Amino acid sequence: MPHLLLLEGNPRKVRVRADSIGVRAASQVYAEAISAHFPDIEMTVLNGADKDAALPEGASFDDFDGMVISGSSLRAFDDTFAVRNQIEILKKFGETGKPVLGSCWGLQIAAIAAGGTVEASPNGREIGFARKILLTDAGREHPYFRGKRHTFDAPCIHYDEVTKLPANATLLCTNRHSEIQGAVIPVGRSEVWAVQYHPEFDLEQLSMLFRLYKQDLLEQDFFHTEVAADGYRAQIDALIENPSNKAIAWQLGIDEDILDPHIRRAEIINWVTHCLR
Repeated sequence: MPHLLLLEGNPRKVRVRADSIGVRAASQVYAEAISAHFPDIEMTVLNGADKDAALPEGASFDDFDGMVISGSSLRAFDDTFAVRNQIEILKKFGETGKPVLGSCWGLQIAAIAAGGTVEASPNGREIGFARKILLTDAGREHPYFRGKRHTFDAPCIHYDEVTKLPANATLLCTNRHSEIQGAVIPVGRSEVWAVQYHPEFDLEQLSMLFRLYKQDLLEQDFFHTEVAADGYRAQIDALIENPSNKAIAWQLGIDEDILDPHIRRAEIINWVTHCLR
């Protein structure tokens, strides 16, 4: 039975606040996505942003078959313990040669760990759905994207983006908002397969994001009125209740890329199948 190490990207204070308002931890969202397709996989969470972060007593990185890096509200270019420690954890895990999977934060800290750069996106926030992600020639041939269309949409939320990949990395996908939407990045003896978006997200998570960031979205002109913001989220909630509602899916501009969990999570499924099985 494979055993994965889940690197939780958020510090304790963020997790506590999230829990108080009924928001799932980033690592929990990832664990649920993996378990939906591979219920036999064992997972251990490491809260890498915390100063008391530690593996279970007696455990080492060699005891795990791979690592998964969740999203985070942190900014990868900040010089803080919470950021530096997670980059160091990734570097140490990379010495094992075991495979690594990452979303959003995972892509960003992998790029930094290997010598790339991360900056605030000049295009601002990308939230809800990353549109028209285009596979590169390398991405079309890579097992990470088996079963995906050459152009697709995906759940997302991010302010920052990788602006320069390490020299030994391979760009796998891109879109107009962020040139680097996915890549393979060698870190030590390991390979990190990572994307800027969130294949682990479901519609429930997206609804939560539009509730949590409603004021920000109003201030940033994603919505002009509170009624419009609430109405948009209500459409997502209605689609959660009835995923076959074609009218709402059409109005939101989404299809099976988002609604079919096997397509939405194809990157996760492919990583597990190719790297762990």
